[in-house]
Amino acid sequence: MRTFEHTNAETADNSGARAPNSENISVEKHKSPMKPVQAFLLNLLVIITIIWLLFGFAMGAVTAPNNDMSPNIKMKDLLLYYRLEDRYTAQDMVVINKNGRVYIGRIVAVSGDTVNITDDEHLEINGKTVSETNIYTSTPRYEGFVEYPVKLPEDTCFVLADNRSGGEDSRYYGIVDRSEIKGKVVITLRRHNI
Repeated sequence: MRTFEHTNAETADNSGARAPNSENISVEKHKSPMKPVQAFLLNLLVIITIIWLLFGFAMGAVTAPNNDMSPNIKMKDLLLYYRLEDRYTAQDMVVINKNGRVYIGRIVAVSGDTVNITDDEHLEINGKTVSETNIYTSTPRYEGFVEYPVKLPEDTCFVLADNRSGGEDSRYYGIVDRSEIKGKVVITLRRHNI
């Protein structure tokens, strides 16, 4: 009976390969081909491009030109508005470009509505008195500008200032066409926080 004995040397020779030695393995680290300054400049360019796209097309910024929206918005507060809004509703605060001037106002009526301001200084929409919890003064008519009641045609709205006792709004410059609305106010930054 034959017995077979294998030595370590024979096993190594028969396998034809040796187990890799951990000391011989080296891992190369890949270094970024860009220097830190180049990486910073590239990141800065990306951020500037995103901001340009955001504020060039989707968003806009304007400072409140006066206190017409007081006490909710004060003069020189920074307002960010969304340009791509396609549907405006009552109570939306909007930025308007009317007759070459920028106004801030609150939509109170939209296409198809009938607006009236009564002799006792109440706002009526479609024959019903509107109760506004965020308005603290009555709503007087401005004589000699708008004839009431006003029926709003397609793609128009009626805008009032929150400061009803003296704000310039649709009582002064008339109904607002959809094309005159620059956007819907989404963020207000108070001037003392800037």
